[in-house]
Amino acid sequence: MKNKTIKILSTSSDKGKRIDIFLSEKLKEMTRSNIKKLINQKKVMVNNIIVEAQSKKIKNNDEINITFHEEINKKIMPSSVNLKIVYEDKDLIIINKPQGMVVHPGAGNKNNTLVNALVGKYKKKLSNLGGSTRPGIVHRIDKDTSGLLVVAKNNFTHADLGRQFSRHSIKRKYIALIWGVIRPLQGTIETFITRSKRNRQLMTTDEFKGKRAITKYSITKVFNKKDIPKISLIEFELKTGRTHQIRVHMIYKGTSLLGDQKYRKKNLKFKKIDTTFEKILNSFKGQVLHAYTLGFDHPRNLNKVEFKTKLPLKFKKLVDYLESLKN
Repeated sequence: MKNKTIKILSTSSDKGKRIDIFLSEKLKEMTRSNIKKLINQKKVMVNNIIVEAQSKKIKNNDEINITFHEEINKKIMPSSVNLKIVYEDKDLIIINKPQGMVVHPGAGNKNNTLVNALVGKYKKKLSNLGGSTRPGIVHRIDKDTSGLLVVAKNNFTHADLGRQFSRHSIKRKYIALIWGVIRPLQGTIETFITRSKRNRQLMTTDEFKGKRAITKYSITKVFNKKDIPKISLIEFELKTGRTHQIRVHMIYKGTSLLGDQKYRKKNLKFKKIDTTFEKILNSFKGQVLHAYTLGFDHPRNLNKVEFKTKLPLKFKKLVDYLESLKN
């Protein structure tokens, strides 16, 4: 790894500021989490003394040195998968990710991810704040969730979008099908979400520990058809963005998303079920969940932008079939 050090001098207007706030103001291409990481790694010095805490206050005419380790990029194999691009400009890309695609390389999946496709199309023209294996990636959605993602082409855009995600000001709406009906038909679910003690790959709700999670929901239609369990078409708006948040909150409410193999409603067995419905549902390789709205302030001009996408074909086919049946 190569080292790079930059030096910043404070002025009288900076006196009394916390070091993390000072650096976030000066280094527009870095997120607060990146700055926190540098401080924790003891890569920030004030007047040649290592900064031990983010809360350290700076004085007039302090010399701040920040050392960066430039990673030698781990080889990411480019792929020629066609991306569904909803919007693109010099700063960002809005992708409509298909169900079944992993966002970035990880254990067991290094070559067939969204990142591989991005590298194949954009080469090195992506932000690197997320690290060498996550170029351009500002946020994620689950492998088996389809829908909208924003990808950053440069660090300025990545850092600004990162701050908006941290403030929970990004508008994110999802649509899904769930088993049964939850009451009330509209509401807000607020819990803590933490990792499950029984299965570390799963998340669960908790009354006291974990991260605060808020999900607004609204049931838009209820299907009560012969030989099919009662099903609801439901919209979600995320006020926070926790791992598996929607899926965990549905389990908390006593139900689950259709097709969800990890977070399944208990005792979900059918004596008799419509064969056509079952065939369409089985064509899904995961939960029937789609991120259809994404809105934020554009980092370059601060204009509010909002993007929407239609239901994927299989999702629409399932809804159309339910609507075609008689009660």
